[in-house]
Amino acid sequence: MTEPLFRRLALIGVGLIGSSIARLARRRGDIAGEIVATARTERTRATVERLGLADRVLADPGATVEGADCVILCTPVGAYADVAAAIAPHLAKDAILTDVGSTKQSVIRDVGPLVPEGVHFVPAHPVAGTEHSGPESGFAELFEGRYAILTPPPGTDEAAVERIAELWRRAGSMVEVMEPGHHDRVMAIVSHLPHLIAFTICGTADDLQDQSMKDVLRFAASGFRDFTRIAASDPVMWRDIFLNNREALLEMTQRFTEDMTAMARAVRWGDNAYIEDKIERGRRIRRSLIAIRQA
Repeated sequence: MTEPLFRRLALIGVGLIGSSIARLARRRGDIAGEIVATARTERTRATVERLGLADRVLADPGATVEGADCVILCTPVGAYADVAAAIAPHLAKDAILTDVGSTKQSVIRDVGPLVPEGVHFVPAHPVAGTEHSGPESGFAELFEGRYAILTPPPGTDEAAVERIAELWRRAGSMVEVMEPGHHDRVMAIVSHLPHLIAFTICGTADDLQDQSMKDVLRFAASGFRDFTRIAASDPVMWRDIFLNNREALLEMTQRFTEDMTAMARAVRWGDNAYIEDKIERGRRIRRSLIAIRQA
């Protein structure tokens, strides 16, 4: 049998992404010789044990990372600084510390200064997910055909970067290396702004008078249903994403607000050409996504 990529893999957090990584490692057998996990609550740890996602499930993050040659942060990004401080004294020399967070500049800001000398820090973002959360929501195929973006700081050990790239290739992902600031601006428009809009639209609907709200639920068309699916996502995770990608998200929100105002003006004044152009551009983007199999 092929030697596993990592001798001991430590997962800090076992939600959708963490549990999917665990399932993947279990299924393949060539990613980790041993899987150790930690979760904040006793209930979650019991679920992880029941599902057999890890060889050991511990309450203490520091104990979880001891002896691990790969540690993956899978908690909401707002918790990274506290988690990094807790595990830093216990990280093994030459271990690789990586993550799955949707913001990268904040991760480098919060975690980078706490990484001990001799530990390799390779921030990463598997661009995959669902609206579900918790250890029972994961599945090994989650990352297949999706991108995994690596944002290693300058001077990061190339061999460590390659091992994390190989981890995601074995997950079925396409690997890209990207500058952290560029990553955050791209994610602001393709992921963070759509979620912000979805949460806002559902909040607007929830504020309607009782009868109107009942009719919204009864007659919800596919567009509104799609928004409710996105809006079902984990609130703590998305709160942390919004706050930790504040600048890029606010920039994209301002641009969207201006474009939305222009579209509303076109509707008010019957500007057929403007409306049709916006719709056609949306259709063109959809066709492009289908062509590259990202739809």
